[in-house]
Amino acid sequence: MALRHAVLAALLDGDYSGYQLAKVFDVSVGNFWHALPQQLYAELAKLEKEGLVAGRQVVQETRPNKRVFQVTDAGRAALEAFAVAAAKPSVIRDDLLVKVQSADRIGTGPVIEQLEERAAAAETKIEFLEGLLREMRGDLDEEEFLLRGERIGGYLTCLRGVTFERGHRDWCLETAATLRKRRTTDARH
Repeated sequence: MALRHAVLAALLDGDYSGYQLAKVFDVSVGNFWHALPQQLYAELAKLEKEGLVAGRQVVQETRPNKRVFQVTDAGRAALEAFAVAAAKPSVIRDDLLVKVQSADRIGTGPVIEQLEERAAAAETKIEFLEGLLREMRGDLDEEEFLLRGERIGGYLTCLRGVTFERGHRDWCLETAATLRKRRTTDARH
């Protein structure tokens, strides 16, 4: 997947300026795609040049004017073509895994600390994503929302984010506990 597809997907929810897109991006697709604001601005310029998004100037009374973007028919067609293409399997590239892989040879203290920090960050993200899920559902329970909710794509990806973060948190805590036990056992022998 390219950043362009994530930007097009985020813009399906409305017309956004680059600044607004950066904020919405973190909430809408941020649990599965990370991009810096400057990357989003550059991508918007490329997409507009290719005719996949259209920008227009919005005059504001008390603030500087802003440029907002919307997906064009060509952009929607590009996103639909992307949707039917075979998905590539995801891969894990994580520097913490390299540290765990080499923990037997480099010492476990700093690795344990980083695992616990990562688990705490995952817990924070779980709480955030669960709040988003509650907000999206409104007064409906999850089953009802999934059957009758107006738009469930964002909800489903948010559910995946929660599942991922829970698994990541649990793995980090279990791995830290294992390394700590091994360190204690090694110290006794």
